[in-house]
Amino acid sequence: MAKVGIIMGSDSDLDIMGKAADILDELGIDYEMTIISAHRMPDIFYDYANSAEEKGIKVIIAGAGGAAHLPGMAAAIFPMPVIGVPIYTKSLGGVDSLYSIVQMPSGIPVATVAINGGLNAGLLAAKILATSDSEILEKLKKYKEGMKDAVVAKAEKLERVGHKNYSK
Repeated sequence: MAKVGIIMGSDSDLDIMGKAADILDELGIDYEMTIISAHRMPDIFYDYANSAEEKGIKVIIAGAGGAAHLPGMAAAIFPMPVIGVPIYTKSLGGVDSLYSIVQMPSGIPVATVAINGGLNAGLLAAKILATSDSEILEKLKKYKEGMKDAVVAKAEKLERVGHKNYSK
């Protein structure tokens, strides 16, 4: 049963939102992913957000660009955490999306990650789930240790070969 719902307003958001799915896959967390528009198909969107809880979804990750209403509308309907991912836009560089998602009215919180921050959205969803799932918590601890090990290995390589001979 999916614990995380990943939604986006357009398939052009898939590269970014796919990063959330990739980290959830790596951590062994079930999710479902779909394209849904709060503006172009409000009836279908409403049904999705209204039925997510009964389907077992505990967190929704919603990516949106421009006016970026998808995360806020999901938070207005879905009673559990919603994480908004502002998507980069050509016209305003994603700042429009960021402001739209982060400036929610009192009573309708949306956790917001950086512009194009799909990976962090997936990790944040995992951390939310880990508050009541010790298996996910252990996987997150191992993931964090792996990040540390990667940086230590890079530092050791740099110290060993010097900056002129260092290649990634």
